[in-house]
Amino acid sequence: MLGPRDPKSPVQGPRLSGATRRSALGLLLGTPLLSACAGVQQSLSQFSSPFSSSSPPAQPAGPPQQATTAGSGGVKVGVILPLSAAGNAGLAAQSMRNAAEMALAEFQNPNIQLLIKDDNGSPQGAQAGAQQAVDEGAEIILGPLFAQSVPAVAQVARTRGISVIAFSTDSSIAGRGVYLLSFLPESDVNRIVEYSASIGKRSVAVLVPDNAYGNVVEAAVKAAVPRRGGRIVAFEKYGADRATPARTVAQQLGSADALFIADDGDAVVAVADAMTAAGANLRNIQLLGTGLWDNPRVYANLSLQGGLYAAPDPAGFRAFSGRYRTKYGAEPIRTATLAYDAVALVAALARTQGTTRFSSDVLTNASGFAGIDGLFRFRADGTNERGLAVMKVTTGGGVAVAGSPKSFGA
Repeated sequence: MLGPRDPKSPVQGPRLSGATRRSALGLLLGTPLLSACAGVQQSLSQFSSPFSSSSPPAQPAGPPQQATTAGSGGVKVGVILPLSAAGNAGLAAQSMRNAAEMALAEFQNPNIQLLIKDDNGSPQGAQAGAQQAVDEGAEIILGPLFAQSVPAVAQVARTRGISVIAFSTDSSIAGRGVYLLSFLPESDVNRIVEYSASIGKRSVAVLVPDNAYGNVVEAAVKAAVPRRGGRIVAFEKYGADRATPARTVAQQLGSADALFIADDGDAVVAVADAMTAAGANLRNIQLLGTGLWDNPRVYANLSLQGGLYAAPDPAGFRAFSGRYRTKYGAEPIRTATLAYDAVALVAALARTQGTTRFSSDVLTNASGFAGIDGLFRFRADGTNERGLAVMKVTTGGGVAVAGSPKSFGA
């Protein structure tokens, strides 16, 4: 698979001399992943945000779609997606299925066959689809998308001793053979805190929404800031009332050199306006955010200019989108790259790793893998770590001030 910053260069892993078996494995996987391609955040509303894949829409689903297959290789791979789910969920699933089949088409002579099952947006459908896939010989399962469906799939997979690579952003359902290939807020937080500390911004005020996303960010930022030698000088959560928390934080900004706001584009703008109304001069402090800042509303807001946020380097998605448009005549959903990367990964492992291809040792190798959105690796607890860029808010869009890492540290 092509890396997003340099489509001709392989991911640089640790040197083989003195390398552990696991890091050497990461180097080995680099070559087939790079050859996978033959050619070449938004709001918190349903499916425009990577984090919103935690729960299905409330609308009733349509009739389940028939199971299909793609590819003719000898290694069978289950793919569980809510293809008939209502509204944007079903549209997202269709885009991810397209991306999965696109990866299969672009990989050179893949030895895999995708067994594509519609879970109808429900745990019961997901469990039935997983059961069909393993009965048909699936050695690994990709999906499902919704957090509440992952345990149902995992139950089936564990009885057969096979792994699941799910697309949910809910870290609580990871582990015991379930790996999450998604955009986790924790990676955004760790990267932006690390970078801000490196430029001397260690006294941080924090504003997060009082919701599931905010809870995850809260835990991550309260761990990341002290780990980087910093301190949190103010912390507030907000709901419908943003004015009161903003006023509380504004009164303490004198002892902070950075203000971290973790929310989507519309909400970030509203919080910035509330801070300004409370007397804060946001031009005098370094603003920090997550990948949800990748939003036209943020770029257009004068108060947020110069703010920094962590996100995948956009070059990878732009190249992917161009190929997707050429093939399907439509725009891909942002999370379609997850399905593409998952299929390219299992195709590469099937080619190189023999009978241990989908074992935990292989999936959690320390050097990780090169994907459309940059480096990623699975942790032993089933969560993932991503190599993210640091982007700066400008009126013309996000501009990289620190590129994605070329390799993971220990």
